[in-house]
Amino acid sequence: MCFKFLVMYGSATFLMTSKRTESIILFGFNFCFMKLAALFTSEKTLLEAAFSCDKVEIWVTSDAIALTKDPRIKSQAERFEQISNWCASRNFSLHNLEDSWGPAPTRADATHIVCTPETRKNCDSINATRTGSGLSPLEVIEVQHTLAKDGLPISSSRIRQGSIDRNGNLWIRAADLDRTVHMPSTLDSELKKPMGVLFPGPEDTPQVAILAAVESIPAFSPCLIAVGDVTVNALLEAGWVPDVGIVDGMTKRTTWDGDIDRSSFLGNLTCPNPPGQLTPELLECTDLALEFAFSEDGGPVLLEVDGEEDLSPIFVHLLAPLGTVVLYGQPSAGVVMRITDEDTKARSRAMLDAFEAR
Repeated sequence: MCFKFLVMYGSATFLMTSKRTESIILFGFNFCFMKLAALFTSEKTLLEAAFSCDKVEIWVTSDAIALTKDPRIKSQAERFEQISNWCASRNFSLHNLEDSWGPAPTRADATHIVCTPETRKNCDSINATRTGSGLSPLEVIEVQHTLAKDGLPISSSRIRQGSIDRNGNLWIRAADLDRTVHMPSTLDSELKKPMGVLFPGPEDTPQVAILAAVESIPAFSPCLIAVGDVTVNALLEAGWVPDVGIVDGMTKRTTWDGDIDRSSFLGNLTCPNPPGQLTPELLECTDLALEFAFSEDGGPVLLEVDGEEDLSPIFVHLLAPLGTVVLYGQPSAGVVMRITDEDTKARSRAMLDAFEAR
């Protein structure tokens, strides 16, 4: 007796063979475009179940299809390599997937298909195709999502949007919304180090470093955020309007004698944030700025801080979608560029947790 699973998904399709029964199950679930070594809890469970079988065929979406979903998806060659590393010594083979459904509509030996509530319509469409071709429809088994801490499903889209990690933990927690925290002296030396790639340039000509930085911005970046009056102004003078600019009228803790061209921004927000602190007002305004910048009727936002914006990148990275480019000035050195990724979010979360509520 031979038991075959066909695991289908937008980024990968799996065909597994076992000796338990003659049933053949088509199984659909989401494969995150990021590190396969850290799959969602639900996906790990599904893959482990798959590898209880004797053999697994893995059909991986072609670059042509994958890049229409999200330009940040790794190349098929990289995904092949990651899957191979994750599967280690298990019995599997890799195949090229050229369409959304893979072999599901045509596998005459299949009997079942597993899906999530969101992909149920795909299963119905597959069954309509099978019936039209004279094949038996697949019995649909609908699997519920693993829920995040906020009770909503864990999904790759929510991870990309920057609201949760792959285990369902929220990057911004309820306690962050209503308390002011103070930077401990233990973080002083760490925060003075560039948190990203430094683009050096003369202090009196910040455009030199800015131009070098913007030339290095990845094409897939969904958002550009600039922190600091000099940085925002240099970007504007170079012809770049950041999606969000955060300023405080200061540079190197003295009054900045320049003037930001506010006409470049469609939105303007102000909030208090004393030096050495992170306030719920700054958190709220940063969130509102990002929301407006990404909204259909929105656009670039200038967030003016009454106090100091030096620590605002911590909130920015925790709130921003993955792939966001954050630029800020490094005194007497140049401009630092940091791309928001899961490691950046984790580091920012650890920093925020080290702050003190007084």
